[in-house]
Amino acid sequence: MPTENKIKTLEELKSLRNTWANNNNKVVFTNGCFDILHLGHIDYLEKSAALGNKLIIGLNTDASVSKLKGPSRPVNNEYARARLLAALAFVDAVVLFGEPTPLNLIETISPDILVKGDDYAIEDIVGGRHVLENGGEVKTVSLVQGFSTTDIIKKIKHED
Repeated sequence: MPTENKIKTLEELKSLRNTWANNNNKVVFTNGCFDILHLGHIDYLEKSAALGNKLIIGLNTDASVSKLKGPSRPVNNEYARARLLAALAFVDAVVLFGEPTPLNLIETISPDILVKGDDYAIEDIVGGRHVLENGGEVKTVSLVQGFSTTDIIKKIKHED
């Protein structure tokens, strides 16, 4: 399947989610900007995917990344970021969202497992309450230290 086909609208994803649920697949959801894909991202997403059968990534739109990270971000546009994520074998779907948080996505998809990095406290994870109230789980996975997009950008800017 072409990687582009893994990029879904919310409506397409709702239908796909129902199909996966009917086939007893455990759906994992996580989200982020994923501006410059690096080892930290790959490790985090791979660990997230291992918690279930299907991994959905909520990807911040360009406008929402700029609001979160500043006017010089994102480095890569949303289509490029979505295609890179979709190319990962353990990613089953990518959906863009422009709201300040992925709460609407989480409430619409109702994943079985909601995942964030261990830099979050479980009780602070957006959408966690909804997932727990619907019988799901909220988990954190350990992050690879020393990798962040912001640090990579700083390093690039300081090289001659």
